[in-house]
Order: sequence, then structure tokens, then C-alpha cells
Amino acid sequence: MTAPQAPLTDDAPREEPLPHYPFSTEGDRLAPELAELRCRCPVARVSTNSGDAAWLVTGYELAQHVLRDRAFARSVLGESDSPAQDAPILAPELMDAMNHLHKAGLRDEVLQALGRNQPELPEEWVAEATVEGLDAMVREGAPGDLQRYFAEWVAAKCMCRLLGLPFADRAWLTHRADVDLTMVTYSPEELARNWEEIRLYMQKYMAARRPGEPRGLADRLADLNERHQGLTVRQLSNIVAVLFVSGYEDFASFLGVAAFNLLQKPEVMSAVRGRPETMPQCVEELLRCSVVLGNAIPRYVTRDAELGPASVKEGEMVLLSLDAANFDPAAFSDPEAFDPARSPNPHLRFGYGRHHCPGAHLVRRQSDTAFRVLLDRLPGIRLAVPAAEVPWHPHRMAIMPAGIPVTW
Repeated sequence: MTAPQAPLTDDAPREEPLPHYPFSTEGDRLAPELAELRCRCPVARVSTNSGDAAWLVTGYELAQHVLRDRAFARSVLGESDSPAQDAPILAPELMDAMNHLHKAGLRDEVLQALGRNQPELPEEWVAEATVEGLDAMVREGAPGDLQRYFAEWVAAKCMCRLLGLPFADRAWLTHRADVDLTMVTYSPEELARNWEEIRLYMQKYMAARRPGEPRGLADRLADLNERHQGLTVRQLSNIVAVLFVSGYEDFASFLGVAAFNLLQKPEVMSAVRGRPETMPQCVEELLRCSVVLGNAIPRYVTRDAELGPASVKEGEMVLLSLDAANFDPAAFSDPEAFDPARSPNPHLRFGYGRHHCPGAHLVRRQSDTAFRVLLDRLPGIRLAVPAAEVPWHPHRMAIMPAGIPVTW
């Protein structure tokens, strides 16, 4: 028999459960809990989908600090015993792809493909791809789905072209990318099977290449790796899969949430349509204020350190809400206001310092082209339902509308 436990009394200490993060995976506004924490407790303890505890950072200056201080690392998150934010990491290179590419002598090839010039994605081609998607939507008749025929279409077109993958495979690829970035809905076994399907697709695709005749970045990486032997076949196929999944999901998420935001500002659309040269600055403000992170940017504490008011210990996980940081009034005057002429606009959408997203140029440049085409091609475009009725995919790491009903 077990000894009876003493009953709880009203004055017995009770441990409050940690707030569960993420607070929302809808992109219509910044979750109120994030704004409240940023004001009251910019470094707060939370529980994650995996059940682990983490420190959540919501302030701009502290987020910058974590991104530049080597006491906070990303690569260690790939280790099997590291705390997790969502599903377990299947391989270290999935969390630290650029570092693995660097050690294998392949990083420069990726940076060149994603850099300012983007030889695979000339402006004229991106404009034609955007027109193609919008025309397909118009042919189906109003109301149309701007998420499907603009955000997801342009993102899939660009990533398939960049890597050299056939656009005809987009439905198969994007479905598996969607599953991979969906939290809590799928079991670890289902996610592992889904990822293995993507990885094998990339492995077989690169194995069928003609050496010296690359169809895109995937083949060029395979050719280079064959000479250097810096990565195993499995590692390379994992990394190419990461490039597609993260590139497609992040780009489709931003284009969708940004379009949703823009459609609620007809005066901004009219002003930018009249002066298309101002679109890059408008895109920067859309990057700042679009709520696109369903989870957060993870970092691992490599040594005991002070983080604002908190003392963090080696082995703990830190989560950065860049969405919350981009609304910090300490960094942005009147952050709730959408100001397409905001200058300077030092948002953290693509990270900071050495932790700067290599896809930043792609998103900036192709978003500029895609939105200019959208406003020019469909000057009367508007939401076909109240903004509150636009549906959102639940539990997505990259927040995405489930559809954006529009008329024109």
C-alpha cells in the first residue's frame, strides 16, 4: 500500500504551469501575449510543443544580442539530446545546413544562387511567372484564391527554377513541405516518413543528372560534392530538401501574409501603383509588420550567461520571436502603424549579423517584382470577404492563410 499523501491546503505553494508557446499561428495580428510579454517580461519561461522548457525573447535589443553573441548557438540544436521546440530533429544538417555546406566547400555556390543577382531568377522571368499564376486565377473566375495563385504559385515557381526541379512536381513537393512544417498534428513517425520521401526524391533527382549539364542549383551542388566528397549522399539530399522546404514555405508564407496586409490598405496600393519605384521600401515595411513565425527562431545556450533580467544556463534553449521584436516601440516609432516610407527600417525579419538569412535577397527582390505585377495586372483587386473571415492554416511553423478570397 502507498502511504496517503497530505492534502493540499489553500496556503500550500502551487507551481504555476509555464505558458505554452506558440500563442497563435494566425497572421492577422501579433498575438496579444507576445506584446504583453515584451512590455512586462521580455525574457520569459515558456513550454514548447515538445514539452521542453525554453526562454522566450520578445524584445528587439535582446533578440539582437542573442543573434550576435556566440554564447547562443544554432548547430547544437541538431544533437539528439538537445531540447526541442517541436518534432525531434532527424539529422544535424537539417538544423545547420549552411555550416555543413561551408565545411564541404559548397556554401559559396548556394550564396551565389541566392545573392543579389540570382542568375536563375531574372526579373522578366519572375514577372512572367506571376502573370501566369494570376491569369490562371482570373480564368477560374471570382472569387479567386490569391494564396494559391499568387503566394504559393510564385514561391513554388521560384524554388523549382532555382534548384532545377520540374514545376510539374510542385503539388507533390509542396504538400510534403506543408506536412514537414506543421506542428503537433502529425506523429514523429509520420513526420519522419514524410521527410524520407522528400529526401529520397532529391537523392534520385540528383542521381539522374548529367554531370556537367546542371539543371539548377541541386545538380551543381551534386557535381561539386562529387569532386570534394565533403558530404555523404544522404547529407546532401537532406540539405537540398531543406533548401526547397524552407525556401518555399518561408516565401509562400510571407507573400500570403503580406498580400493579406496590403489588401486592407487600398490607399497604399494606389500610391505604390502610381510610383512603382517605391515598392522596395513598401516591401521592407511588409517584412517588418507581417506576422509569419508560427514558432520561433531557436538558439542553444553554450555557456552560462546573462540575458537581460534572466540568468540562462548551458544546455537551455532560447526562442526568439522576431515578430514581437519587429513591433518593439523601443526600436520603431509607432510600430503598429503601417508606414511604407519608414526609414530607417532595421527590422529583424532575416536575422542579424552573422545569423543573417541567406534567402533575404531572394525574398526582397522577387517580392518587389511579384507585388508590382499584382498591382499592375489587377488594379481593382480587393478582399472578397471581411478580413476576419480569411482562414488560416493551424499549427504552421511558417504562418500561412488557408486561402485569400479576392475579387477584381
